[in-house]
Amino acid sequence: MLPVMEVNLHVDDGGVEQGQLPVVFLHSLAGHSGHWQTQLAHLRPSRRTIAMDWRGHGRSRAADNADFTISTLAAEVAATATAVGLERYVLVGHSLGAIVALEVAAQYPTQVAGLLLVDPSGDFRQVPEEMIAPFFAGLASETYAPVIEGYWQSVMVGDDTAVQSQLLADLRQTPRETVVGALLALRQYDPLPALQTYPGPMQTIITPANDDPTSLHQIYPVLPVVRMENVGHWVQLDNSQGFNKILDRFLLEVE
Repeated sequence: MLPVMEVNLHVDDGGVEQGQLPVVFLHSLAGHSGHWQTQLAHLRPSRRTIAMDWRGHGRSRAADNADFTISTLAAEVAATATAVGLERYVLVGHSLGAIVALEVAAQYPTQVAGLLLVDPSGDFRQVPEEMIAPFFAGLASETYAPVIEGYWQSVMVGDDTAVQSQLLADLRQTPRETVVGALLALRQYDPLPALQTYPGPMQTIITPANDDPTSLHQIYPVLPVVRMENVGHWVQLDNSQGFNKILDRFLLEVE
């Protein structure tokens, strides 16, 4: 049974229902449903598509309990999908949203017909404490803004200049409590059980920077991988046409 939602998530819902599986999109940390506008426009002539703002992002408020655990985020996404009438759907998640999508698929496998992980976050538990402790200390202090923006600059390497400007604006509009809470939740999350649990079709898209021992395809080598070159982390914004072709191929495989 799905839990009662503590937050009503904003949903961008559209397209036509013609017997094809609907697609649900989940954005990255400090992102919003608008990051998928090109994909929504691409798919809506032929199928229903939904992009959600998870709690504390975009038009969705944060819960009073400040709970950003991956399991809570996943439960809210699944409950929202059910609330809008989706029985079975393909789930596409980007970055930290890919981790949330992975947990949705593991918790509710009968709902998720296929899972596409777009440059997903890895296993942050494997990052040595001496490396990550100063980062979280900075986030907890008056240096939050330069620390998080410096980190974002490092993640955005390779992204289009206009995309970078948009992403920094999105970051600044995302509440500090949301950013820190979600990063702390990611630090505590073990993705391997979910990778091993979900029985359906699954694929990951990675960029050149996402290929280290903490990456999902490294900790779970049977995960099918598609590599995109000459793009930054936000691949759906950098090369929407190339991304949409990969998305189309995956949907054909699922259906």
